[in-house]
Amino acid sequence: MIKVHSAALDAPASVDDTLARAASRLPQLMRPGTLQLRELPPLALYVHLPWCLRKCPYCDFNSHQWRGADAVIPEQQYVDALLCDLDVALPLVWGRRVLSVFFGGGTPSLFDPASIDRLLAGIRARLPLAPDAEVTLEANPGTFERARFAAFAAAGVNRLSIGVQSFDDAMLDVLGRVHDAAQACAALDEAAQVFPTFNVDLMFALPGQDVAHAVAEVEQALRWRPPHLSLYQLTLEPQTPFEKRPPANLPDADTAADMQAAVAERARAAGLMRYEVSAYARTGHASRHNRNYWEFGDYLGIGAGAHTKLSFAHRVVRQERWRQPERYMRESAAGHAVESEHEVARRELPFEFLLNALRLREGFTLALYTSRTGLPVSSLRAGLDRAIALDLLRESDGRVTATARGWDMLNTVLELFLPADTAQLS
Repeated sequence: MIKVHSAALDAPASVDDTLARAASRLPQLMRPGTLQLRELPPLALYVHLPWCLRKCPYCDFNSHQWRGADAVIPEQQYVDALLCDLDVALPLVWGRRVLSVFFGGGTPSLFDPASIDRLLAGIRARLPLAPDAEVTLEANPGTFERARFAAFAAAGVNRLSIGVQSFDDAMLDVLGRVHDAAQACAALDEAAQVFPTFNVDLMFALPGQDVAHAVAEVEQALRWRPPHLSLYQLTLEPQTPFEKRPPANLPDADTAADMQAAVAERARAAGLMRYEVSAYARTGHASRHNRNYWEFGDYLGIGAGAHTKLSFAHRVVRQERWRQPERYMRESAAGHAVESEHEVARRELPFEFLLNALRLREGFTLALYTSRTGLPVSSLRAGLDRAIALDLLRESDGRVTATARGWDMLNTVLELFLPADTAQLS
């Protein structure tokens, strides 16, 4: 892994200097290599807005609680940093059309709609967005104001993702959420009126929850006929307060599996098809941005801690931005928003592709595998044959999908494709 920068500069670099420095790297990225990508994947843009009113105890994202009730988030300084970051990255994606923009966090809805408007205008001035580009913004009901959602839509956001998590006030309190059920309902009332497509995030396997309660939560969300529903099992992620001090009365694995099956069936009955492990959508409303991740498309990530995956003719490169917002803003102004960068090793690509593609119910085609990795199908064959023999995957007419058994055991499937040295350590 390359550490791209070691010390911040006192003065911001000029745009000309930063662009010239970024462009000078292109010959290195375009040099011959062992991969053969005949065409580049679709490209999406991810924008990370890192602040929250309060950090949830289950969250392992790069989010930061804003300090003090009367403190003001440095929105304009952060937007400046994002646009500087994008300026430096432009030579790496020059001329490529962007199919989607996703504002994630943190809590992006903490930002004023005028800041989102300025940011989107800056993005459009620098990148060719597809005419029908999907523009998603994550929102927390605790930051909901009736006029705010309409203002986000006027700025160019055409898809809202609302982090409801639960309609039960007691559950929301355990989860450390800043909103209550009434605020969640008000936010959904407005979203359903303003946005042609919106997503509702819900969790299941919550402390003390049973199957009937999990289904009741989904039924509550269905009152608004959401075009998209995300259903996540609460997990104890490393380095989170919940991992250190788990909440009491968590459902066991069998009960959680029963909940998963029950909520999936309830969503299906309401016309929402499960197209990905945790995602359900009505026809035409699957998230294009998320599908691009699962199909091993490219994405440029800007913002504190954002990750990037970019393809070139003979290699795939990953980057990570500085995680702490204050340092990110300082480094970005100096033309050094990227903390680290590495080229994905050829032997790691089969696993990385499958880690994404097998999340999709429809699986993937072998042609897509070759197109997105630059590798021949033979590089996948040994693991694929083992998985088929174990009734975990099936192959038909050039398409690979998980069996019912494999869908429930994706981690086991993926272990068959780990690079040899990694597999020995697992």
